[in-house]
Amino acid sequence: MLEHTRVMAASQSACDAGVRYGMRRGGVLALLPRAQVHERAPGREEQALSGAATALLQYTPLASFTGDATILLDIGASLRLFDGIRALCRRVRDTMRQLGLTAAISCAPTAAGAALLARHVRNNARILKEQRLHCRLDRLPVAALPATAPYLDWLEGIGCRTLADLRRLPRAGLQRRGDEHMLDALDCAYGDAPELHAWIETPPSFRQRIELSERIEHADATLHVVQSLLAQLCGWLAARHLAVTQVRVQLEHERGRQAVAPTPIDLALAEPTWQDAHLIRLMKERLAQLEIVAPIIAIVLEAARTEAMAPVSDKLFPEPGGTSEDYRRLLELLVARLGPGQVLHASPLPDYRPEQANRWISVMEPAAPLDARPLPPRPAWLLEQPVALAVRQHRPWYGSRLRPVSPPERIEAGWWNGLLATRDYYIAEDANHCHYWIYRERIGDVDGIDPHWYLHGMFG
Repeated sequence: MLEHTRVMAASQSACDAGVRYGMRRGGVLALLPRAQVHERAPGREEQALSGAATALLQYTPLASFTGDATILLDIGASLRLFDGIRALCRRVRDTMRQLGLTAAISCAPTAAGAALLARHVRNNARILKEQRLHCRLDRLPVAALPATAPYLDWLEGIGCRTLADLRRLPRAGLQRRGDEHMLDALDCAYGDAPELHAWIETPPSFRQRIELSERIEHADATLHVVQSLLAQLCGWLAARHLAVTQVRVQLEHERGRQAVAPTPIDLALAEPTWQDAHLIRLMKERLAQLEIVAPIIAIVLEAARTEAMAPVSDKLFPEPGGTSEDYRRLLELLVARLGPGQVLHASPLPDYRPEQANRWISVMEPAAPLDARPLPPRPAWLLEQPVALAVRQHRPWYGSRLRPVSPPERIEAGWWNGLLATRDYYIAEDANHCHYWIYRERIGDVDGIDPHWYLHGMFG
């Protein structure tokens, strides 16, 4: 990236070719004629850094910014939760990759020491003991300490080339000729002085917008941007101790004279969550089925509904076949893939008529509470329409003679809506000992014909 035609950062391949910080554009192109030079966008850099810090809050609530695009994390209380420092560093690296960023990660007993190692040590350093930190810092060049930048020529002239040389200089003379901030920064890095940090405070609500660098024609191509927004959402949820139950995404299109209304995507969750793996699966299904009418230029993600994060289950033995949370997540995935109108569950209604006692609604809607009053046995398979039965020797017939094996259950209801039902239900058995649910109408036809028998259900 360039600012006033000077190099501010370079890739690893550019560094290997001799490109260094502060070089002019002409010098870079002389070393690498095919180098791709980009102008800096400070606003987007700040947005990316803020988004990265928000996403990393899922690993610790204590995060702060320092110079040179560095984020400091206090992970002392998080090591046991995330199975040690190696596993935690791996998670942090995966999160940064999910955000589309690369990061140099270093761990040290002091935040300032970790920042110096991350900026000036090629391999990631994980140092847990203060003595070893001193050895690693002693080998760093004196220019690694940002506070020494105004005095590099003088320090070079007196033969001070490393931080170890800087520490051996008389403190009184160094403070008189230099800057007190230089000694303070040096002491903080080595753990000889306390460090003060302004920890990041999260807003009360979450709404983030990312403007795309180029127009996208297909909705599923925005998945990597949505993933970065979901990572930020999970960091915000962890910091606020919340779980999300509804996520709203808007795909913004062209503005101005040819303006197109944003395309909304709503994810309604039956089970509150604060982890992004399930949200990414649901969003992937929705984006794969979405057809857009105009190119996408920006994406907005908002936590529409949240609630307090539920405590972790304290059961010693897990539920067989998965937990209820796993079951709800499976339903949410099916809804995202098939649509809310294709995944239904039963919702009972207060009606004695079997065909009116239930309705099918989306699994994302809560069912009505069940009636606590006991009912006689009901068949597992209720026919959509009752089947008229033949009568032989005054008995209902269905492949063979049906013999009632239960007392009658009388149902009279529906007079208030014109769907009157006056029936006597029986559990009947055929010659093969199969059981059926049949009923006999209590009121015959107006022509004097005897009441009919009907088959209404089958027992398993």
